[in-house]
Amino acid sequence: MGRVLFHIDINAFFASAEEIRHPEFIGKPLAIGSKNKRSVISTANYIAREKGVHSAMPVYQALELCPELILQPGDFNYYRMLSNKFFNYLKRYTHQIEPASIDECYMDVTEIIKQYKRPLDLAYQIQSGIKQETGLSVSIGVAPNRFLAKMASDMRKPSGITILRISEIETKLWPLDISKMHGIGKKTIPVLRQIGIQTIGDFANVENEQKILKLMKNSGYALIQKARGHSSSLLHYSSTQKSISVSKTYTTNLYTIQEVYNKTMELSKELSSRLIKDNQKGKLLSISLRDTSFHTIVRSKPMNAYTNQYQMIYEIAQSLIEENFEPVGYRFIALTMASIQNANQIIDQMNLFEKPMQDSKSIIESLNREMKQNVFMSASDLLKGKRQ
Repeated sequence: MGRVLFHIDINAFFASAEEIRHPEFIGKPLAIGSKNKRSVISTANYIAREKGVHSAMPVYQALELCPELILQPGDFNYYRMLSNKFFNYLKRYTHQIEPASIDECYMDVTEIIKQYKRPLDLAYQIQSGIKQETGLSVSIGVAPNRFLAKMASDMRKPSGITILRISEIETKLWPLDISKMHGIGKKTIPVLRQIGIQTIGDFANVENEQKILKLMKNSGYALIQKARGHSSSLLHYSSTQKSISVSKTYTTNLYTIQEVYNKTMELSKELSSRLIKDNQKGKLLSISLRDTSFHTIVRSKPMNAYTNQYQMIYEIAQSLIEENFEPVGYRFIALTMASIQNANQIIDQMNLFEKPMQDSKSIIESLNREMKQNVFMSASDLLKGKRQ
């Protein structure tokens, strides 16, 4: 049996959160944002979306499309409290959970789903349990890997449960418009259309591979493989509760990737200093990026070896930024190192940024110094002596 992953996504989270504490908003078009002329919509409920209102839309434009739109200012502390309830409920089933943002996550349910007569019973139980515990509705995608689970959860919103098997991608996934494919930026979509890529099936087609790679360079190959159903089933989560974080809220929004790189470099140095001071090393790095609409994404990546070195931390953070950056304006960045252990208790594997292990010659010299005589020698020296 292969792995079974759930992708669980809270439907229109901020708007749904406001409907929980303001039942009078239910059934009416609602969006999160202020009436400031420069403000943009953070999210909108599905009634508002039917009228053309969507996230990142200027508020004035949203009001032109939907004059009766209810605008509610964001309350991030309240949303975070609800998000914590959401994740705490899921932890009743498993701790193999990777948060993707404040309102979505991946769960590895390969083992626990065996306890249910019908596989979808677990998904229905989780969906109804979240509704009962928090008042929030969720959509769940069920698939053998991360990409397909994410795509499945988007297929039936709101409140849907969708299975997407490898054998079904040709009929369920490939007919979808290319704009529906997770991982392709908004700016890339029109360029892909210009070279004839209209659907996810076009993107997966081997005949289009070379022109896609020419356009998208290194990122293109991984995305093509995902469109063909090949994606990792590995989730990134900490097996320990201990972690060390550094974060900063910026008074000036960061709109370019270089600005985000520069600020992350500073945070990487700070995190490294904290880890070294506490004599700790970690193996799982997460970055949190919060935009001007208070939407937060959390992305994680495991490392091949435990580290507390700035260069390695920044390199991993930089790769996460490169994969997920959008020019939406970021006001908050956090770096978290998890899977932490005491540096003295770790047997490190060699890596580019750690002090290299001693070679055999220096080890032998060190042992002989301790013995105060030449007791040890290398095999090559031994053979050399025999030849002479």
